[in-house]
Amino acid sequence: MTGWKKVIVGLLVLLNLFIGGITYYAVQVTNDASKMVDNIRQTVKRTSLKREGDKPNIDNAEPFSILLAGVDTGDLGRSDQGRSDSMMVVTINPKQKKSTIVSLDRDILANIVGYGTNDKLNHAYAFGGVKMSMDTIETLLDIPLDHYVSINMRGLKDLIDAVGGIEVNNKIEFTLDGIHVAKGKQTLDGEKGLAYARMRYEDPEGDVGRQRRQREVVTKILRKAMSINGVGNYKKILKAVEKNMKTDLDWDDMMDIGTNYLSAFDTIKQKQLVGKSQMIDEIYYQILGTNELLDIQNALKKQLGLATSDTLPNLKEADAESLFYDDSDGKASEDTSQFAPGYDNPNNYDDSGVYGNSSSSSDGYPQYDETGQNDQGYTDPNQVDQGGYGGATDPNSAYGQPAAGY
Repeated sequence: MTGWKKVIVGLLVLLNLFIGGITYYAVQVTNDASKMVDNIRQTVKRTSLKREGDKPNIDNAEPFSILLAGVDTGDLGRSDQGRSDSMMVVTINPKQKKSTIVSLDRDILANIVGYGTNDKLNHAYAFGGVKMSMDTIETLLDIPLDHYVSINMRGLKDLIDAVGGIEVNNKIEFTLDGIHVAKGKQTLDGEKGLAYARMRYEDPEGDVGRQRRQREVVTKILRKAMSINGVGNYKKILKAVEKNMKTDLDWDDMMDIGTNYLSAFDTIKQKQLVGKSQMIDEIYYQILGTNELLDIQNALKKQLGLATSDTLPNLKEADAESLFYDDSDGKASEDTSQFAPGYDNPNNYDDSGVYGNSSSSSDGYPQYDETGQNDQGYTDPNQVDQGGYGGATDPNSAYGQPAAGY
């Protein structure tokens, strides 16, 4: 065999080995990912209250919606059912080449569907898990919720580490639970990234600022996970989510989303649903404005290819006057966080219970026990007035008394 022939044969052997290695790697990735999805998959037995017929066909790239729920358990010593303290509704439309992420304030006063009471939106998860959260949120937004993904605090922290950290430009220097995050541009590891997503006390915008940072964290994790570096660390990513995430999507759905919906992530619109602060029976809530809610509903409906509405459908509810207010004057909410200084000081509220100027307050924040839950705990729904505020309790739940001011 001549020298050139030896070189050619050698190159062909190397090429075959390389292709074989890639094939093996791809098969291994697929097998590992498929097993992981089987472990995290948890279906929810429910029928959408807002959709007629079957769910959108992901294989055909039809627009669909998904609830992203961040649960306040899995880290910091918390291991109970928890509450969905971070809630985002995402609509994905590949034909429009656009996705929309809407953050929902956890203190929104809403009708808890299936529980028969009005309470804070994040309590729906504590009372009835994902099913009650999805039923409640889709009734509030007047759109069908097709799928869900829930992740706890530990999962978020591990996921940030798995993608090699996230780059942020932090506007507020702060320390949370002993974790210090400096001001300015930097790469955050999982521990600092979780603190960045959780901090609200020192943010002038309170929970609104926190929700904005949470959307930023989620978006940056997704983009890094889809990058070449993210694929290279796929085992770390799988390990990060396997014990800390639940979803009703199966492996085929995820593969189809990865191939049929990439164009939908070309443009990601971000919105935030908040209301005005109000105290009811000494408990803090966010009361939604009718026009703001209608605008959000219609934006999501357009993404899903559904007919929009001229008036707020939710006004048909018997207690609509308690759940919503007329914001036709166009005034924005002054304060959107229950943790704004002085929120729990009765002197900062006028006779109607509407939150006023808290700048003169020196009260600070509510007192929490070592678990991070409010010492005041919950109140028995049988002990509150007929308005149904303050929450209802699940007799089978560890939440024996729905939160006052949580």
